Amino acid sequence: MSKIKTHKSTAKRFRYTGGGKLVRMKQGLGHLRRKKPRRVKAQSHKVLTVESSGARRRIRRLAPYASK
Repeated sequence: MSKIKTHKSTAKRFRYTGGGKLVRMKQGLGHLRRKKPRRVKAQSHKVLTVESSGARRRIRRLAPYASK
C-alpha cells in the first residue's frame, strides 16, 4: 500500500503544539503590508487554536503525517 500524499498548503498553515492542540496563524500577512494598520498587523501574529472538530478532522485527513 502506498503512502498518502500530504496537501502541502495545509501542512504549511497548520501545526500541532507539544500538548497536541492544532494551531494556526491569522491570514493577511503575505504581502501589501504598507497599507495595513499597525493594529491589524499585530493581531495577525497571534496563534489561534482550531476549535471545530470538523475542521480538525479535515486537516488530519489532508496532512496525515503532521506531528501530533
